[in-house]
Amino acid sequence: MTDRRSRPAPRPPEGTPPRAELARQARAVLADAVRVARWAAVDRAPGSGPLTEAARERACTALELTPEQVGAAWDRARLAGLVELHDGAVRPGWRLQAWDRDDSAVQRGWVALFDAWSLLHPGPADIAPGTVAEVIEAVPQVLSLLHLSAGPVLAPALLDLLQQRVAELHEGRCEVPYGPQPTPAPTSAEPQAVRAEQAAQAAQAAQAAEPVDQALLPPLLDWALDGLAAVGALTRGDGDATLTPLGNWAVWVKLEQICVAAQSPAGNIEQSAEHMLRGCARLTPGPARAEYRAWLAARTVGSAVSELLTVARGEDALLRGLAFEALRVVGAPAEAEVRAAAHDTSLRPYALLWLAEYEGADPEEAAEVLTREESTWLWVDTAAAVADHGESDLLVRHLESAVQGNVPALLAEVRALGHPRTVQVLVALAAAHPDPALAKAVRRAAFQVHTGGH
Repeated sequence: MTDRRSRPAPRPPEGTPPRAELARQARAVLADAVRVARWAAVDRAPGSGPLTEAARERACTALELTPEQVGAAWDRARLAGLVELHDGAVRPGWRLQAWDRDDSAVQRGWVALFDAWSLLHPGPADIAPGTVAEVIEAVPQVLSLLHLSAGPVLAPALLDLLQQRVAELHEGRCEVPYGPQPTPAPTSAEPQAVRAEQAAQAAQAAQAAEPVDQALLPPLLDWALDGLAAVGALTRGDGDATLTPLGNWAVWVKLEQICVAAQSPAGNIEQSAEHMLRGCARLTPGPARAEYRAWLAARTVGSAVSELLTVARGEDALLRGLAFEALRVVGAPAEAEVRAAAHDTSLRPYALLWLAEYEGADPEEAAEVLTREESTWLWVDTAAAVADHGESDLLVRHLESAVQGNVPALLAEVRALGHPRTVQVLVALAAAHPDPALAKAVRRAAFQVHTGGH
C-alpha cells in the first residue's frame, strides 16, 4: 500500500493563465460588487448599517443599476470581503482597499465568492434541505471531473458522478437500520416533552435512512451548474459544461490543499490545535509552516481559526505565539477574528502584529504599531514562554529585547503591568542571571509584585 504522504501535489493545469490574467478575470466577475462596495464606503452616511431599501434606491440612482443588480452585487461584496459588518455598521474591507494594486487579494476575494456559490444561488424551495445539502457536498467531485477532463464534459457523465457521490454520502450518514423497529414503552416518570422530542428525532432518523429520490438529481445538477456559472467558475454549453480558467485554477488549488494535507511531515493532521502546536514547537520555522498548512488544509477555515484562538487564550504563552504563527499561514480568512481578538488584553499585542504584517508592514518594523505598554506585555509573555520551555541563557538574552533599554526601567514598568505571569518570569530571570546585583534587584521586584508593594 502506498504511503499517502508520498503522493505528489498536482501540477497546475496546462494553459493556466498567469496571476495577472486570473486577477483580471476575477475583477471582471466582481466589477459590480466593487462598485457597490465603493459607493457604500464613500456615498453613504458614515457608520450606516446593512443595505436598507432606501439605501438600495440611492445606489440604483448613483450606479445606474436595477434593484436586483444592486442586491446581487451587495451580496457578492459581502461574501468576497469587500465590505464588512462591525457591530451593525458597514465598513470597507481591507480587500477593497487593496483591489487595484494586489492581484493576490483579488484572487482570494474571488475564491471566497466561489466557495459561497450556494449562498448566492439558493437551492430549490420545493426540495428537502437535506437533499440539497448532499448535492452541495458532492459538487467538489463534479468539479474535479471537469478539471481532469480539461474541456467540456457532457451532462450525463456529470449526472452519473453526482448520483454515485450522493449515494456514497448518504450511505455514510445512514446510521439507522431500514424497516420498522421496536419502540420501548415509556416509563410513567418520563416527561411527555422528552417523549415527543425522542419521537421527532426518530422520525428524522427514519427520513435520513430513505435513499435520495434519483428524479431530483437532474434538476439539482442544473441548479448547481447554474450557480457555479453565476460566479464565473464554469460555462454551460448545449448539454455540457466547461471550467473557466478561474474555475480550473480554483479546483487545482483545492486539490493541492488536499495533497498538502496528505503530506503532513509530523503527522499532526488529526490532532487538536493544541497537540499540533506542541508538536510544531520542536520544529524549525520552515517545517512548522508546512505542518500548519497541512493541518489547516484538513479543516474548514472557520473552525481552524476558532480552535487556534481558543488555544491562544490559554495559559501557555508558547502556544499563544505559535497559534498566531499558524494564523499567519491562514492569511486573509482569519482577519475578522484576529481583529476581534485585538480587544482581548492577552492577545492584543499578537493580534496587532498580525494585522500590521497582513496589511503590508515589514515584519522587522511591525512592532512599531505597539504602544510601550503593549510591547512590555509581549516581552513578559514571551519571557514566560522561554521560562516554561527554553533554556536559562535564552531568558537572560531576552532582556536585550526589552524596549526600555535598561533593567530598572523595565522592572518599574513590569511591576505596574499586571501580567499574570510577572512573578514567575522575574523569579526565573533572577535565578538565571549571572550578575548577583541584577539578580537581587529582579528578586526584589518579584517580591514587590507578589506582595502588592512598590
